[in-house]
Parts: sequence; C-alpha cells; structure tokens
Amino acid sequence: MSSSTGPARTDVVLVTGGGRGIGAATALLAARRGYRVGVNYRADEASATAVVEAIRSAGGTAVAIRADVTRTAEVERLFATVDAELGPLTGLVNNAGTLERQCRLEDLDEDRLTRIWAANITGPFLCAAQAVRRMSTRHGGRGGAIVNVSSAASRLGAPNEYVDYAAAKGAVDSMTRGLALEVAAEGIRVNAVRPGLIRTGIHALGGEPGRVDRVAPELPMRRGGTAEEVAESILFLLSPAASYTTGAFLDIAGGR
Repeated sequence: MSSSTGPARTDVVLVTGGGRGIGAATALLAARRGYRVGVNYRADEASATAVVEAIRSAGGTAVAIRADVTRTAEVERLFATVDAELGPLTGLVNNAGTLERQCRLEDLDEDRLTRIWAANITGPFLCAAQAVRRMSTRHGGRGGAIVNVSSAASRLGAPNEYVDYAAAKGAVDSMTRGLALEVAAEGIRVNAVRPGLIRTGIHALGGEPGRVDRVAPELPMRRGGTAEEVAESILFLLSPAASYTTGAFLDIAGGR
C-alpha cells in the first residue's frame, strides 16, 4: 500500500473514461501525485493519447487502453493490459458514463434505457469486480481503493432532463455502499464523489452545451465547478489521507 505521505512509486490507478473531462483531469493529477496511470477510452483515441503524452512529457508513466467497459471480455482485457504494462493495480476510478438528450420520463424508450444502464451501471460493476479480484487480500492482493464517479443527480432526480441518468447514478451509490461493506475487511476502500454542475463536454450530449451557464446562477456558490476540482476530491479518496474512509460520498456540487 501507499506510504502515509503519498502513493508509492509502484502504485497503479486505472481511470475509465480517462481521455476527457473529469477522467482526463483525474489521470493528469494522479500522474503528478506519483501514480502510474491507465487511461481507458472507448472511441476517442486522440484525446486519450493526448492525456498519456502529457503525462509522459512530464516524466510520468501512463498507457492508453481502448475498451468498452460494458463488455465483459473487453473489461478483462483492459485489466490484463494494466497488469502487464503498469503492474499490480492499487486504485480504480470508475468514471466512464454517459447521458442522452434531455427529455421527460414519459418520452424514454427501451433502447435508451438499455444504453444508459449499460454505460452507467454495468460498466462500473464489471470494472469493480475485476479490481476486487486483484486488490483484495482475500485473493492475495495488497489492498487498494475504488472511487466511483456518481452524480448529484442521484440525490436531485434530474426532473425534465435526465431521470434515467439520475436513477443509474443512484444504482452506483447503492453499489458503492454495498461493496464498501463487502470488502472493508479485505484491504479495499470504496467511496464515491457526486459532482454537480461541472464544466465538461457531457452537457453537449444532453443537447445543451451551455447548460452550466444557464443553471449556475441558481447555485449557492453562483458558479459551475471544474473537472480539476472533482479530480482533487477523487485523489483524496484514493490517497492514504482517506485511509479510514469507506462507504462515503463526497458531494462536489457548489452547495446544491
């Protein structure tokens, strides 16, 4: 495990969806903190490669790995690649996820729900399972940490916009708590961050790229957050500074 002052030089973290937004900010910050970083991506090779090149140019170690985290075989290959190219896993950031165009629940269809559940629920479950098999002392591992990227939407419901996405993140919250209790005695801590209105490209997927500017004045802090602010919280939960924290949720939502 890491020392009390920071990660050991051999600590390895995998960031799913690590090429853009919160994932990219987390991968870059993890490398600056001394982690060897696996940058997972599904389709945007250019963005993931740019993150890896930035890490390497600063003297860090990183590898970009293409894999669809909703598919068991690809998840197994993803983790095997981390094992082979970076070393034993000590941290997982379950960041990959998606949303779709804003709509009311009555307008949702089965195909959309299948896509939302797969990206936001199935993916984190499959990745967490692989991480536990590697990190748990029950399986001969040396422990580690999992940080799930949930959303403030899990608390707020996202009415008239993304009730399906909010429900999926609610499932991530339940998984976070349940898994934390399941592996607490096996050297693994499991926590979640719940970002609120953050300036990333995900809002364009919902059909409103300027959503942050529209909603920010309604927040207690009167501004949107940054991916870097979320990354700082993720790195805290990965680090020895959070060594007695598991099953917890850190809201990064400007007071909302």
